[in-house]
Amino acid sequence: MLTVSAVAEFLERFAPSRLAAEWDNVGLLVGDPARPVERIMTCLTLTPDSVAEAVAERADLVVAHHPLPFRPVRRLTSNSVEGRLLLELIEARIAVYSLHTAFDSAGRGINQRLAEGLGLTEIEPLVADGDEPAFGTGRWGKLAAPLALSDLAARVGEFLRIETLQVVGKLERPIESVAVGCGSAGELVEAARNRHCDSFVSGEARFHACLEAEATGIALVLAGHFATERFAVEQLAEALAGEFPTATIWASRRERDPLQIVRTNCP
Repeated sequence: MLTVSAVAEFLERFAPSRLAAEWDNVGLLVGDPARPVERIMTCLTLTPDSVAEAVAERADLVVAHHPLPFRPVRRLTSNSVEGRLLLELIEARIAVYSLHTAFDSAGRGINQRLAEGLGLTEIEPLVADGDEPAFGTGRWGKLAAPLALSDLAARVGEFLRIETLQVVGKLERPIESVAVGCGSAGELVEAARNRHCDSFVSGEARFHACLEAEATGIALVLAGHFATERFAVEQLAEALAGEFPTATIWASRRERDPLQIVRTNCP
């Protein structure tokens, strides 16, 4: 019989919690480790839509990238969105496991998968772990042949299946080395510069981080927080299905990017 504990043990091997940032909250966050598991849903974030799906589809366990709860909980009531979602999950006896920054940094984690998906070679951690240099925050590597920044942006869009993204830098600029940091990783621009990378691919970055990158000669490709992590949640569902073939496992079908592109008529 498959249990929450057995799935948690696999996830700990898959994305060891020791790789998580000190401020993070990863591991089994809600639920009984001994509870049987037949149905598992993965998602990027626990939202009203994804929680409703988990309840409607009778999931026993949700493996979410972003943790819920994230910070210590002083009271658990329906007066807050977080409390309401947690109560719904608990009432439905759905366990919650979060991977977050442990999955970002793991050997087969999001940043590694993103770097490979963009065709980088000689991939290494952008900020190596002091004890285990093979692991660490972000990734960087080289392109097999130089690409114009516009072509790199097109490659990012194709891999992540998105139609729009943001770019900082001259589109004709040749790019040879690329750093990647999924989600909100603008603080890694300096690390990319220290690695002498021509460009940095991430989900989002602060305005002043964009200005700093432009001033210091690093091109940015910003594909959106959702897009740079959601693809890996889908791949995680496939990995879980391969490990636990008797269980029903799927990536949330209702989850969506909250940011929408609106076309205006402004000339």
